[in-house]
Amino acid sequence: MSAKTTTASKASKSDLSQKREFSQQEKNKIVDKLVTARIGLLLRHPFFGNLATRLKLVDASDWLNTLATDGRYFYYSNDFVHKLTPKECEFGFAHEVLHNVFDHMGRREHRDPQLSNIAADYAANQILKDERIGEVPSWIKIFQDNKYRGQSYEQIYEEIEKNSIKIDINQLGELLDEHLDGEDGEGNDQDGDDKEGKGKRPVLSAEEKKKIRDEIKEAMVAASQAAGAGRVPAGIARMIQTFTEPKMDWRQMLRMNIQSILKSNFSFSRPNRKSQHCGAILPGMMNEETIDVSVGIDMSGSISDKQAQDFLSEVKGIMDEYKDFKLSLWCFDTAVYNYAQFTGDTADEIDDYKVTGGGGTDFDANWEFMKEEGIEPKKFIMFTDGYPCGSWGDENYCDTLFIIHGNDAIEAPFGQTAYYKE
Repeated sequence: MSAKTTTASKASKSDLSQKREFSQQEKNKIVDKLVTARIGLLLRHPFFGNLATRLKLVDASDWLNTLATDGRYFYYSNDFVHKLTPKECEFGFAHEVLHNVFDHMGRREHRDPQLSNIAADYAANQILKDERIGEVPSWIKIFQDNKYRGQSYEQIYEEIEKNSIKIDINQLGELLDEHLDGEDGEGNDQDGDDKEGKGKRPVLSAEEKKKIRDEIKEAMVAASQAAGAGRVPAGIARMIQTFTEPKMDWRQMLRMNIQSILKSNFSFSRPNRKSQHCGAILPGMMNEETIDVSVGIDMSGSISDKQAQDFLSEVKGIMDEYKDFKLSLWCFDTAVYNYAQFTGDTADEIDDYKVTGGGGTDFDANWEFMKEEGIEPKKFIMFTDGYPCGSWGDENYCDTLFIIHGNDAIEAPFGQTAYYKE
């Protein structure tokens, strides 16, 4: 999570060169203030307090103006914390906790760093305001707006991006902290071993980032259990539920969904034996092995080539399992591409199908396309990484199954959600 940009004002966040030196006694008082703040969180907001306590305090005044975290450490500037009250420190701790919980910097991907940082702060600060955690530093105009209540980081980003040309971003507010993504930043020659942060931002390998994310998940579950029922923000509680409850194998869920839409009819060629004792011959049930589904493959810029090939191979798997079918297939990002129809007689043609896309993400494009083309599938199956920029789609149009690749902490707001496992 490296500091790409900030919108901080000179008045509230001083330049590194302007920082004064603190005596050891003053530094000790600053640490005491941070410890007091964590105890306050433990008493008043145990979920946040537990997660804050697991972060090791690191004086990073040599390279940091404010606060930061990489998921294991709580980096701070003496100059910044010196200005905070203990209650304002509580807010700061909880703010960093939420960045870790929601993996805001890990979810940045192709997005603009500045707008992404602002969206992450809007998302975090709204929750802290609603949960009444700590106090906002009086001398900082943070990014907070009630209109973003209940919205995800991605939804907020999309809204900011749409309006970024019309508004002065710097007038909206300022970041409370520096957002680290573990990548090597400008002037950073650290090899990743210096955990005290003296003069250098932390650098993390992809493997280390994944390990930290797994540690945070485990810590979230433990913190939730320690806090008790009703003391975890609803959005976080739902997220914890998605990776603690047993998940049905996604292929099994897909099979069940397809089986549920198989057409049924009656036939005298298969008499119902249960009716023979009364002298009547009634028709037996006949299941026609014909399915009618539509499949949308997410090909936005966040989808890797491997994910795309995984998606396409699973579409082939659907065809291989059923002898007779009508399958509509397309790719999408902000629009729909390469629409094709396949049946049992043309299944081999999928080998020549080309996945297309690479732009932004608009899930609504799928429903707009289906409505324009008069496509009313018995089941719509979307293969995606689960990051829409806005709406997830029209929940009232058709039954939908979202198969999410690469992130089992996301759950669609309607339909069914399954998680891709190789």
